[in-house]
Order: sequence, then structure tokens, then C-alpha cells
Amino acid sequence: MSTNNTVRLTVSPEVARLVKEASLEEQLAVVRGETDLPLKDLLTVHLFLFQSGDSELKSAITTAMSALDGDALASLAAGDELHPKHLELIARVRLDDPRVIGALLKNPRVAPTTLKNVAAHCNGAIFALIAGHRRLLAAHPEIAEALTVNSRTEPEVKRKFGLLVEEPLAEAENAAEGDATGEAEVDPENLSKYQMSLELPVAEKIKMALTGDKEWRNIFIKDANKLVSSAVLKNPRITDGEVLAIAKNKSSSDELIRLIVMNNEWLKNYEIKRALVLHNRTPLPKALRFMTILTDKDLKSLAKSRDVSSVIVNNARRMLLAKEKKN
Repeated sequence: MSTNNTVRLTVSPEVARLVKEASLEEQLAVVRGETDLPLKDLLTVHLFLFQSGDSELKSAITTAMSALDGDALASLAAGDELHPKHLELIARVRLDDPRVIGALLKNPRVAPTTLKNVAAHCNGAIFALIAGHRRLLAAHPEIAEALTVNSRTEPEVKRKFGLLVEEPLAEAENAAEGDATGEAEVDPENLSKYQMSLELPVAEKIKMALTGDKEWRNIFIKDANKLVSSAVLKNPRITDGEVLAIAKNKSSSDELIRLIVMNNEWLKNYEIKRALVLHNRTPLPKALRFMTILTDKDLKSLAKSRDVSSVIVNNARRMLLAKEKKN
């Protein structure tokens, strides 16, 4: 699996001409498959034009790549002809195609970050393919972590593969944001929010994290850039349930936990305080202070826990002993 960002991408003279000199009309014709370019060259044109920022080209490329023959694309994706950037683009557009993603898993050139993004947002057969790839998960724990926070896969499926089940970071959209059945409408002509998020500059990501709906918040809370993920907690539409899920998520960063600890409104919620006591990134003085409001039942659980620091365990035991003496 590639971890080398210096792999060179060579292009043919015709590909270079199409990317640099061709008109938009000719580029669109090429993207739609109206020429006889070999599949590898066609994908290279797709790759460069997708990065150009032109929304019409991006939409056309997404449509065209979605319609490519799955067997031919999988065969090429499993070989050694494509650059890691080719494979990344294929993974974005064919996220739900088991043949293609299965081929990518066999390619040593695919970047771990590409598979991490797939693991975080895939479902069904693809989730099973990645979750069952024990050697891959052992070599790249970040991919296993992405599977645990995947919001498209049910907890029982994660448990089946022996994965830690984290609380979901996004609840179902309420009736005001969905239809009477709770199902959201999807426009097949548009990129999914996840696919769009991969192309947004940091400033736009921050803007969407600050103002977007639950789906956007669920995407950006996992962003590697702390400015983006932190912005989610500053979104006025975020709910206590989402904050609680973040506080329960063991992979939540120091910065996210710090922001929760600083918010007095969220700290009025007993479950959030309890989750902070249990989180290993909560500053110890704060965790000890929050313990003063815990019920005897929760203190007894902490006193026996192996998942928190010995300081927390010993403090829980002291508190219980003091209560017994008092009574």
C-alpha cells in the first residue's frame, strides 16, 4: 500500500493537450466518452479536469465515471498502471461499487488515506470487505477507527466484525428536515455531501461546519483539520445528543473535549458530564470535579473500571467510602 507521495504521474501528449489546450466543449466531449481514448488516459483526463474547479466538468466527470463498465474499471484499478491519485478519484466516485473497491483493496499503490475515507463512509458489502481485511486493519489502525465511526453501518454489523461500537455522531434527521417516513431525498445528478466535502477548501469546510445540517456536521466532526472539526461544536444547530456522542467517542480529539468542557450549557447535562469523566482526554482536574455529581451507581461502576485512569478509580472508591461512613 502506497505511503509515498512522490510517485510520478506521466501523461501522453494527447492527454496534456486535452487538459491544457482543448476548449471546454472538447473537454466535455472527451469526458462523456465521445473519443477513442484508452481507459487509463481517459481517467487521467478526468483526474486533471476534476481538480480544475469547474463545476460543469466535475458534474460531467462524476456522471461519466459512475457509468463506466465496472469490470473494466476494476481490472485497471487492481493493476499497477494507475497513480494513487487515480485510485483516490475512483474511490470517491465509485464508493458503493463492491467490484471496484474490492480491486482497490488489492492494489499496493492505494493510499491509506483513500481507504480510510472509504471505510468512514461505505456500507453493505464494502464495509464487510474492509472489516474482514484483518491484515490491512492491523497495519493501519486509522482505517479500523474509521470503520467504528462509520454512520452508514448499523452497530450490530460492526459488532459482528469485532469492532468497537461508538455512539453515532449524528441522529436521524427530525421531521422538519425529512419527509413523513424519515427518508431523505437524494438528487442523483449531484455529488453526495461526502464527495463534495473532499473537494472543498478549508475555508468552505469551516463555513459548512458552522452552519450546516446534521449530515454536514457528521462529516466534518471527523475532519483531520482541527479548525474544521472544532467549528462543528460552534454550530448553533448542534444538539445535546450530538455533543454527548462526541464526548463518548474515544477518538475525539483534545480540542473537541476542551470545547465541550468549556461550555457551561452542555455541562448542565448529566450524561455529558459522565461521558467526560470517562474520556481519557478530559483534563484530570476537570474529570475529578465532575465526579462530585455522579450517582452512587456510576461511582460503583467507575470504582471497578479498567478503562479509566487509576486516579479516577481511586477517587471513586474514596467517594464511596466517605458516603458509607457518613451514612
